[in-house]
Amino acid sequence: MYFLTDELVFPPVENANVEGLLAVGGDLSPERLLLAYQNGIFPWFDNDSIILWWSPDPRMVLFPNEIKVSKSMKKVIRNKQFRLTKNTCFEKVLEYCSSVPREGQDGTWITEAMKTAYIKLHKNGIAQSYEVWEEDKLVGGLYGVDLSHVFCGESMFSLASNASKFAFIKLAEELSLNEYKVIDCQLHTDHLASMGAKEIARKDFMAILK
Repeated sequence: MYFLTDELVFPPVENANVEGLLAVGGDLSPERLLLAYQNGIFPWFDNDSIILWWSPDPRMVLFPNEIKVSKSMKKVIRNKQFRLTKNTCFEKVLEYCSSVPREGQDGTWITEAMKTAYIKLHKNGIAQSYEVWEEDKLVGGLYGVDLSHVFCGESMFSLASNASKFAFIKLAEELSLNEYKVIDCQLHTDHLASMGAKEIARKDFMAILK
């Protein structure tokens, strides 16, 4: 197990164990977080844990032009049930992502320290949020880290049926138009797979990232 010091450095991702755990410790400074994402690494831990850094193999990704939009979602989009904004209320999206319950999950990994860190990244123009509105109510959204050619999705929330799907579809459409290579979804979920995300070898993800 690699223990981080104050030095801004990570071990090679190939050193991660079979679960994808690469290193422990360090801090959540904007500089370290950006270095981590640029090297295919992300933090994931809870309030009772020290900082844990991960680089799983395989990696769950979505190629933006491969987004799958179901018939029901096409109808939602056609009916203009939702509208989308970007970076209008990052902190509110972050708060909802940390507090809205998810099926099959107890609690949240978005600790107060994580919130502070990503707010700093947002103020530096690196962390982005997409907000979904139904009339004047915020009903869904997502946030992630924008590396200019790869978008690292971190979390999403939904207070209305299909709201987070709408955000994800609109994100994929925008990134496809801007020729982004991939959306990093990190770990497999059936929800993401149903929308076109798939697992690729970590070495292939690293080649895209670099």
